[in-house]
Amino acid sequence: MTYASNSTHSNSFINKSIEFPSPAKINLFLHIVGQREDSYHNLETLFQFIDHSDTLTLTATEKADINLLTPIKGVNNEDNLIVKAALLLKNKTNTPFGVDISINKILPMGGGLGGGSSNAATVLVALNKLWQCKLSLEELATLGLKLGADVPIFIHGFSAFAQGIGEQLTKIEPIESWYLITKPECSISTQKVFTAVDLPRNTNKLSLTALETKDFITDEYHNDCQTLVIKHYPEVAKLLAWLVEYAPSRMTGTGACVFTRLPSQEEANKLQAKLPKGISSFVAQGLNKSPLYSVVAKL
Repeated sequence: MTYASNSTHSNSFINKSIEFPSPAKINLFLHIVGQREDSYHNLETLFQFIDHSDTLTLTATEKADINLLTPIKGVNNEDNLIVKAALLLKNKTNTPFGVDISINKILPMGGGLGGGSSNAATVLVALNKLWQCKLSLEELATLGLKLGADVPIFIHGFSAFAQGIGEQLTKIEPIESWYLITKPECSISTQKVFTAVDLPRNTNKLSLTALETKDFITDEYHNDCQTLVIKHYPEVAKLLAWLVEYAPSRMTGTGACVFTRLPSQEEANKLQAKLPKGISSFVAQGLNKSPLYSVVAKL
């Protein structure tokens, strides 16, 4: 079955360059509640977007080629999730179209902000529109799951409590706080964290009443990956120890980025100015809706 338009001339998006945001996410908490037979882990986590994004520029073409015009250093194009996402959608829908893609990448790699997953999701959502494939969000999310467990949350585009490997989503709206996001001079492999022998894997599952709060930066919630990372990465341990003296702070995902919740943008900027040397950082606000859909809705 093909979802694509048969006539290339009926597609008004061809040869138009359009910019799409590819936002970061943070995990307000990340509990590992078990390990599955396929070696994946069952998680309970809360995803929230932040208003800090890579920017992808896509130009749909009548030629069938998928071209990434801005290769990412150290990543072969065929291994890049951006290219993989475009090929996945193309093969699924048998579309005759191609695309030229460029990216302005500001999200750090190996930071736990979901940059690669977000890039893949943005490509799937954007090309679904530009190629006029007309797949549902559920179909796109199923495709995205083949690329990574975090891809579906970026496709659905709302803050959510996630279970399973991260694909079972329940919409939830935590406080859209201001955060100082910091990253020490290290990069952490998600695979290394999840295959580590000393990773906690038996946190008790949350009750539904535990999700009725709006504040998840409390002792009841935590990041099981942080427990492991601070043992093996002194740079992260040192940064966290410094930050918690000022405000509630927690690692996101498998790290190395840490988010610190502040009462205002002004307070976040003040703390940013005090940071030790060698720490990269930015200030961002939490968002319960992905900015990607504001752009898509206008097309």
